[in-house]
Amino acid sequence: MLVRWLFGLLILPGGICVAAEPVPVIVYQVRMAVQAGDFNLARQDLKQFRAARGVTPAYVEALSWVARGELAAKKYAAAEETAGEVRTIALEQLKRRKLDADANLPMAMGASIEVQAQTAVAQGRRDQAVTFLRAEAARWHDTSIRARIQKNLNLLTLEGKPAPALDVSHAVTDIKLRNLEQHRGHPVLMFFWAHWCSDCKNESAVIQKLQQTYGKRGLEVVAPTQHYGYVAGGQDAPADVETRYIKAVFAQYYAGIGGVEVPLSEENFGRYGVSTTPTLVLVDGAGVVRLYNPGNVSYEKLAEKVEALLSKPGK
Repeated sequence: MLVRWLFGLLILPGGICVAAEPVPVIVYQVRMAVQAGDFNLARQDLKQFRAARGVTPAYVEALSWVARGELAAKKYAAAEETAGEVRTIALEQLKRRKLDADANLPMAMGASIEVQAQTAVAQGRRDQAVTFLRAEAARWHDTSIRARIQKNLNLLTLEGKPAPALDVSHAVTDIKLRNLEQHRGHPVLMFFWAHWCSDCKNESAVIQKLQQTYGKRGLEVVAPTQHYGYVAGGQDAPADVETRYIKAVFAQYYAGIGGVEVPLSEENFGRYGVSTTPTLVLVDGAGVVRLYNPGNVSYEKLAEKVEALLSKPGK
């Protein structure tokens, strides 16, 4: 009998262990084979699994890792073909269930969309990728993969464009929230963070240093976050309980950047495509995005960008 599950715990960023849907063995096997560059072994594992178990959501997710590996290896034609296969199978699965009914199909469909867009860009079809991503963002707007799709679209289109509006209806701290228009005349660095995110805690030292260097010259920092549905240890929590937890985490780990506005909104994460935390977005005094960066950014890179904005006449 084929063992389906490998782990009974999910290790979240920051080292938090939570009870979760265990990782299917087939996903683990394929990921390890792809990581080693052995696509033949990955395909063999998939073939054996399909013969024994048929096409399951776990199978589709495992196949999506092949597409990701082919993209990373710059096997663009193969990656595009595999991503298309993932999409076809996933859509067939979705005739019988909703996308977010389990964890495997969102991972698979999100990867398929991402790989299809990135292979198009790599092969000189940027406009096609943008059109595709816009259509997919609309199609999957109300699902868990919205932010991932929007991230890929923002990476291609957001810099040089007006910053999307921020939802400022709810705050984590007592600092009064302002919309982006009320920040006009000042460059604004948006630091999207999550209460479970160790990389965010590390990035806070960079944000603090930037404030110390450029705050007196006009740089303003906004630190949006959102609910995730759980608190310490992965324990499920209603919104009010999680809000108090987020406030405590901010006070404990982000005291160095205290005094900044902290909007609390899932919509902000959707608009800005925050499927990676931290995400850094730098907006100039006219409200135009000058940097969009999912992931950590060095002090040197951010300082160079901020200095350039503050040095412009009439900033």
